[in-house]
Amino acid sequence: MRLPLMVAVVALAGCNAGGADSSTNAGTETAGSSDTESSTESGETGEPPQLDTHGFANGCYLVRSGDTFLTANASGQAYEFNASEDAAARFFMKASDLGAYLLYDEGGGYLVSDDGPLLRQTALQSDVLLIDDTYISGAEWLPETSLVDWDQYQLRNRRNDQLLGQTGLAEEGVPVTFEPATGCTEHPELTLDATGTVERTTFADGDLYGIVDTHSHILSNFGFGGGGVFHGGAFHRLGVEHALPDCALYHGENGRKDIFGYAFDTAGADSADLTGLIPDLVAGELAEDNHMTPGYPEFTGWPNAPTRSTHQTQYFKWLERAHLAGLRLVVQHATTNSVICNFTIGQGLQQSRYECNDMVGVDRIIDETYAMERYIDAQSGGPGMGWFRVVQTPAQAREVIGSGKMAVILGIETSDLFDCALTPKDGDPVCDEAYIKEQLDYYYALGIRAMFPVHKYDNAFSPGDGDRAFIELGNFLNSGHWSNFTLDCPAEVTDGFDKGDVNFGGLNQPRDVYASPAPNNLSGFPDMPLNVTSLYLQEILEPPLEGEYCQNATLTPLGETLIAEMMSRGMIIEVDHFSQQAYKRTFELLEAANYPAAGTHGRNFNGRLYQLGGVSKTGFGRCRDADNPGSTVQGFISKIQQITDLGGYPAEGFGFDLNGFAGARGPRFGDGVCPTEQMDPITYPFSSYAGDIQFTQPVIGNRELDFNTEGLVHIGLLPELIEDARRDAVSEADIEPLFRSAEGYIRMWELSEQRAAALNGDVLGG
Repeated sequence: MRLPLMVAVVALAGCNAGGADSSTNAGTETAGSSDTESSTESGETGEPPQLDTHGFANGCYLVRSGDTFLTANASGQAYEFNASEDAAARFFMKASDLGAYLLYDEGGGYLVSDDGPLLRQTALQSDVLLIDDTYISGAEWLPETSLVDWDQYQLRNRRNDQLLGQTGLAEEGVPVTFEPATGCTEHPELTLDATGTVERTTFADGDLYGIVDTHSHILSNFGFGGGGVFHGGAFHRLGVEHALPDCALYHGENGRKDIFGYAFDTAGADSADLTGLIPDLVAGELAEDNHMTPGYPEFTGWPNAPTRSTHQTQYFKWLERAHLAGLRLVVQHATTNSVICNFTIGQGLQQSRYECNDMVGVDRIIDETYAMERYIDAQSGGPGMGWFRVVQTPAQAREVIGSGKMAVILGIETSDLFDCALTPKDGDPVCDEAYIKEQLDYYYALGIRAMFPVHKYDNAFSPGDGDRAFIELGNFLNSGHWSNFTLDCPAEVTDGFDKGDVNFGGLNQPRDVYASPAPNNLSGFPDMPLNVTSLYLQEILEPPLEGEYCQNATLTPLGETLIAEMMSRGMIIEVDHFSQQAYKRTFELLEAANYPAAGTHGRNFNGRLYQLGGVSKTGFGRCRDADNPGSTVQGFISKIQQITDLGGYPAEGFGFDLNGFAGARGPRFGDGVCPTEQMDPITYPFSSYAGDIQFTQPVIGNRELDFNTEGLVHIGLLPELIEDARRDAVSEADIEPLFRSAEGYIRMWELSEQRAAALNGDVLGG
């Protein structure tokens, strides 16, 4: 079952993609009067005026009804209306969505109503803490025009759709006004640790100023069944305490139930000792402590992008700090993995909020990306006013970046794309040409513009990327097919995931027909994952096969149809998860159509990607060489020269893959980190490359971060990463192509649309 976006969300995204402002902040006068029509005039038409509901965000107010004020009662456990203004509660109005608020008083209490009474609670339940996707908090209130007095408001409770009355919830609410006040306690939130306003938006030649992150997974917490496989949200309607809580609820005491994270973090995808974990899997937890679990405000063990793969690293405040450093374009890929989800849920290691199906997770992440846009708008004063803008065309991206905001392109990176698995499951669709066109149209309408035709596991379009270790095992469990590796590999393909030894030699039984019926029935895997897997323990325990192996298959006819249809829509084709043979065939199709592509895991096929006008990704070295100034940026400079020599736009951005189980840049200082002594650590304050922002020591709750000894802990330390490279660079010009990378990516996108028009016959001569 899919979770489609609400029509209103799609409409909002379309209207606001350009970032137009549409509301103002509350002023110093009492909020509750309208400049539209008087009640008498409105009464003649029968339509109440629309009072401003967006300007209260982050303001301090008294809630007044007539001559009384909403006040905490003597017990401190409930609210009542009282005639004493001095005793009135001072409410900080924290936006939870556009036009929705938490009312948080000076003593840390929330106005809550679950079933009638007006309660005062200092701690809230949430869908996250209850692991209940249906839960709606009684702490959210929606101000709207009062039906009793059109010059005032009424407050509607989001949980039960009833109105604030004198003694509790009621069908007919009391009219209220919000009177500006002092003495509020701000709602808990993380700090930016930066000052200034974005001023630089273009270069002197008119090109856009800004960095692109070509590969991001901001909302991975909504993948994998939405439980705790990946912990922590980029935002939450109820605030940071619910976005980034202690992960013990999901990962167990000292992280012992985070078995997937432990396997990945200690060994990585290429060398995990899966057989050594069998006793822990049977027991349902690790035998030893894994990681410290506290979240906000202590954050004792996470976030830590270099070493903790299953914890959030892109909370919206951290992303905003990166935006201030120059990050202006982000490609947000919805990602999930049904095998990881089914294993952890089926084995009782984690709970889920919805099913593990890949496209269910993808749909939810798309929905939540628009919700995140609304949430940031709400904090900023209204629709279109936030710095995070989902865009659907290159022109919209240019407009958003030109206004100093961040443009966000939606993408998909998952294995069973469109539910087109290599081995169909009960209820799966018939994946034919008509269905593929229908799905592309559906997701294009939702705003998807970038897409991987295949990810880790084989699907109906192509073999998976051929990654080794537990990916081999996952591919087997996902399809029921033995591994399909051969030594007969294309000599011209030298990079990517699909290369090297086969870890599970006993699973490798190459076949001649890629899409032949699966020889193993693994339909019971979701319900009994370890039992089903153990049936093949003999094959799993056989030794590796040494050699330069690759996947023994290429694109299927349906895969070629998918690529052709993506081209016809001007979509951004992500190529880096193709197997060697499929990668080679894809480039034949791209070159025949003169169509660009994106290699956001760093592949460029010996420059052929750049010759087509495509983009890849770059990075900086970690360790400096005192005898070779600029050594950490030399690889970046060489890449720019290669692009220039091949006729491309001289720029390249990052592809951090944060929240995508890809690690991150580690520290430069520490025992054994670098081969030589490191000098010149980051100190504070320092200014952005553009000179318009000043950065101070980053802090998350009660934890102070040190880029020098911890590395890129989360995306918000992008300013430090850039500053470290600037200090090593021979000149500022060495770094400039990074800040032209948003321009470069948009040029690739524009070229994709131009080629689509030509391929569709809209441009004579192609």
